[in-house]
Amino acid sequence: MRIKSFCFFVQVFLVFFSLIASVTVQAFTGAYGINYGRIADNIPSPDKVATLLRAAKIKNVRIYDADHSVLKAFSGTGLDLVVGLPNGYLKEMSANQDHALDWVKENVQAFLPDTHIRGIAVGNEVLGGGDLESWAALLGAVKNIYNATKMLKLDDVVQITTAHSQAVFNNSYPPSSCIFRDNVKQQYMKPLLEFFSEIGSPFCLNAYPFLAYMSDPEHIDINYALFQKTKGIHDNKTDLHYDNMLDAQIDAAYSALEDAGLKKMEVIITETGWASHGDDSEAAATAENARTYNYNLRKRLAKKKGTPLRPHFVVKAYIFAIFNENLKTGATSERNFGLFKPDGTISYDIGFHGLVSSSADSLHSSLKDSRVQAWSRSQYFLLPISALALVLILR
Repeated sequence: MRIKSFCFFVQVFLVFFSLIASVTVQAFTGAYGINYGRIADNIPSPDKVATLLRAAKIKNVRIYDADHSVLKAFSGTGLDLVVGLPNGYLKEMSANQDHALDWVKENVQAFLPDTHIRGIAVGNEVLGGGDLESWAALLGAVKNIYNATKMLKLDDVVQITTAHSQAVFNNSYPPSSCIFRDNVKQQYMKPLLEFFSEIGSPFCLNAYPFLAYMSDPEHIDINYALFQKTKGIHDNKTDLHYDNMLDAQIDAAYSALEDAGLKKMEVIITETGWASHGDDSEAAATAENARTYNYNLRKRLAKKKGTPLRPHFVVKAYIFAIFNENLKTGATSERNFGLFKPDGTISYDIGFHGLVSSSADSLHSSLKDSRVQAWSRSQYFLLPISALALVLILR
C-alpha cells in the first residue's frame, strides 16, 4: 500500500512540475508587450528602463540585438525578453553551425536563468526587403540557431522566430484575399513556415495601421485605423465585419497562412504603433492620434479576444516603442513612436506612469517586489507539500 501511495505521489509531483514548465517556457505571457529600440543617445540606462517597465507592469519586451548591458540590467527583474540576431549576422550563422552555437552560448545561455530570455528573433523584416542574399540565408540561420538551442537543451525554454513586414503579402484587402507574394512564397516563405510549424513557433508580423492610412488617406477612414467608431469594412467572402484595421491586417496574415497550408499557425504582432510627430507630408502623425491609437490598442488587447477570422487566438502585440529614437534616419515620424520621453516621463497619457522620482516611492516599490518574489519562490515548496498532503488524505 505504501508503494502504491508513493508511486501515486510521484505521478502527482511530475504532473505538477510539468504544468509549471509549460507555463514558464512561454515566450509571450498575457497580451501586451513593448519594443525597446535604442537607436538614440539620450534615453535612460537599461537598469532605469527595467524599473520603468516594471512600474508600468509591461512584462514582455523585445530588443533588436543581444546587448549585454541590457541583459545584465534585466537580470532578476522577472521581465520576459526576446533578443534579436541582427540581419547582418544571418549569412554567417547560416553558413556555420559552430558560430551559431557560440552566439547562443555567449548571448543567451550565459544569462539564463536570471535574465528571462524567452525568445530569439532571427533577423527582422528580411523577406520582402532589398537584400536577396539575406533571403537565401534566413532559413539556414533559423535552423542553426534552433539546433544550437537544442544542443544546449534550451529548445524548451527559448522560442525561435523571425518578424515579417507586410511587404511579404499580396492583395491584402479584403483580408480573405491575402496571399504571400509569388517571389517570396515557394522558395523562401513556405519552407520557413513549415519549419516553424514543426517547432511550434508563431508567424510574427509588424503591422502598422498608421503606415497603411498614410499610404491612402483619401480612401481609408482614419477612425478605422484608430479603433474609433466607424462603419468598418465587410469581407464578402467570409461574411465577416471589421471595425478596426489592425484586426483586418491580422486576419489577412491568417488568410495567407491558410493559403500556404498552415491554418493552425498563430499570428503575433511584433511591432505596431503610431507616430506622434512627422514631416509636413505626415499630417496624421500627431500626439493626439498617437494617444488615441495606443490607448485604444491597449484596451483592445486587455479584452484578450481573437479576431473575426480566428476568435480563439487571443491577439498579442508588442508596441513600438518605449522611447523616441533620435538617431534613426528617414522621415521625422521614424524618430517619434515612443510612449515615453527620453527622461522617462510619459509622451502622452494612456494610463502609464513615468519613472519613479521619489526615494520613498522607490523603497515602497522595492519592498513590494521583494514580497512578491518571496511569495513566488515559496510556491515551489508549498505546492508540492500540498500535493503530498492530498495523497495522504486519499490513502
